[in-house]
Amino acid sequence: MDFAKQGVAMPLVEAMLKYKNEDVYPMHTPGHKGGRGMEALLRQEMGESVAMDVSLMSELDDIHEPESYIKRGQGLAAHTYGSDACFWCVNGTSQAIHAMLMTSLNPGEKLLLPRNAHRSVAGGLILGGIEAVYLQPEYSKEFGLMLQVTPAAIEAALAADSSIKAVLLTSPNYYGIAADVQAIAAICHAHGAVLLVDEAHGPHLGFSEALPPSALQGGADACAQSTHKILGAMTQCSMLQVQGARLDLQRAADVMSILTTTSPNYLLMASLDAARAQVQAHGAEMAEAAVGAAGKLRAVCRAHAGLKVLEEADCGGLRLDSTKVTVNFASWGYTGVEVGEALRRARVAVELVDAQNVLFLVTYADVTSDYDAALARIDAVLSELERHKREPLVAQTIGAVPVTSSAMKLRDVFYAPKRAVSLEAAVGCVCGEQVSFYPPGIPVLLPGEVITREIVEYCKAMKQLGLPVSGPADSSLDSIRVVE
Repeated sequence: MDFAKQGVAMPLVEAMLKYKNEDVYPMHTPGHKGGRGMEALLRQEMGESVAMDVSLMSELDDIHEPESYIKRGQGLAAHTYGSDACFWCVNGTSQAIHAMLMTSLNPGEKLLLPRNAHRSVAGGLILGGIEAVYLQPEYSKEFGLMLQVTPAAIEAALAADSSIKAVLLTSPNYYGIAADVQAIAAICHAHGAVLLVDEAHGPHLGFSEALPPSALQGGADACAQSTHKILGAMTQCSMLQVQGARLDLQRAADVMSILTTTSPNYLLMASLDAARAQVQAHGAEMAEAAVGAAGKLRAVCRAHAGLKVLEEADCGGLRLDSTKVTVNFASWGYTGVEVGEALRRARVAVELVDAQNVLFLVTYADVTSDYDAALARIDAVLSELERHKREPLVAQTIGAVPVTSSAMKLRDVFYAPKRAVSLEAAVGCVCGEQVSFYPPGIPVLLPGEVITREIVEYCKAMKQLGLPVSGPADSSLDSIRVVE
């Protein structure tokens, strides 16, 4: 499949190529001077692209005051996705999420959000001095994973507290399950609240009916998209999309400027420009390729008796992005961690492992012969595991993250004195740091929450599975910081 631009403009890419081809001698940063001074091995591996690692200059536009190439590139991205304004993010979707929150809410105002929101949301709450009101999503016992918050739960929460100014959804979630954005948007707007969507895993949505509709199509006021996760941008590249009259576009621009480095990487921005051009020209084809490739993997997994593959019918009436292939191994007696390690030994690296599941991420790029070779290796690993099945994991299954209560606001905890205690001794204390098992990066504990015995046991069980700890100062989680 040819994903060449076919006449679709890439303003920043074209400007950077023009500068490179003019053979200008750079008497400016970066210090490696177009690769001349870069370490030889890295220079060799980066090849010609290093010459396009250029610095902030008026000739190539300024992301803080875009007037030419960046402005046109962001405008084309807004047109492609149907927003009123698009802002390029070179610090990942975390930056876009922080900007969404700080654009939508003033210090002290309330945000309604699911308790399984990504850990980056907590950073936005601290930066913006925003108060969180949490909802518990629905939970699938069969797969041992969170689904989505329901429109009825959103309606009840907004009816109970008229001071809530915004609602945040994670849609689709890490497993590809999309919320009913359209119904929730209508509820939010009826209550005078704006709807924000962490659409990190959905920058490809909206280009094919084979996939769930996008957040903007559902009526969201803003969404944060990881253009690097599913599309062709480089790692760390994301977009913030804003639509409608409920949010101040100039305030969004001001917040983005505060959160963006004054030395943005032009290679990252160029990859955003190119990824947008690619999906603008070929979005439907790319979606068709990804769905087809995922279908081949699903067929491989379904051919093994007893394996459960997450399908749309398992999502409680919600849409599923089928390019996220979640396979549950509990009936074979294996944890997701064990299966992930077996696959890695076979030279296949997966997106996520958890207590019961392995998640394969499939994209439009998985259309080559080496993808077919990888499918054969996956099939061989599954056949070997099937031959050595164990007792099902029913008794060992780890359920949903235990629910606890909040005793302090995030921002207050951030500035409060803290001390380290053993995990065992922390029961009853107020947590002073964030604790997640990554991926998927959903906090087990947030700063300000009360540490319960159930949470301590949950953390110990997750550690025993071998899942990496993210957030605390002690990455072994033998100790945890609590508020003095």
